[in-house]
Amino acid sequence: MEECNKEISMIQKWLNQHNELYTSATRHPFTLSIRDGSVDLSAFKRWLGQDYIFVRAFVPFVASLLLKAWKESDEDSDIEVILGGIAALNDEVSWFKSEASKWSVSLSTTVPQKTNLEYCRFLESLMSPEVDYTVAVTAFWAIEAVYQESYAHCLSDGSKTPEELKETCQRWGNDGFGQYCHTLQNIANRRLEKSSEDIISKAEATVIRVLEYEVEFWNMSRGET
Repeated sequence: MEECNKEISMIQKWLNQHNELYTSATRHPFTLSIRDGSVDLSAFKRWLGQDYIFVRAFVPFVASLLLKAWKESDEDSDIEVILGGIAALNDEVSWFKSEASKWSVSLSTTVPQKTNLEYCRFLESLMSPEVDYTVAVTAFWAIEAVYQESYAHCLSDGSKTPEELKETCQRWGNDGFGQYCHTLQNIANRRLEKSSEDIISKAEATVIRVLEYEVEFWNMSRGET
């Protein structure tokens, strides 16, 4: 069993097992439409307003993760990695405000849609002290990884991403953010290797739920219910 763990990480095992769902989240018609230049700009504006609401809920989740790392992590460097994520979120909130102004999206009057409310409630549930650090940090990796893979694809060879959307894609699709997601994945895998079957099972279920919510969020952005 130990030899198998060295050959393939727990997260890679899950990605293989749930490849169809992971692909649905990272190669969704919404981001593919950005890549091929056919995106409906009203859908992009809808995503912009809804994601701003989500990011504001994401901040306290990452703050709670920092507290869990302080209490439960076996590596001091985890705190620095998560703290870096919080610092980046401060810049991200400012970016959303600037981008919304550019696209004439009124953030103050944007109402969270049902899918967004449910996803934010799910995030809040992960903030509970009863949720193990390993489960929470694995969820953090999954949320970030979906955006990184989705938007990096919009910048890869052969893309026809409109010029006015390239800055958005660059925000999550850049190599630096890709390296950050890889670091989070390493943290999650390290924790999973030392975890009980119960924690591993809960972490896998949480990743599946994150991927399902990401697909639903993209659907919502396209105006689908």
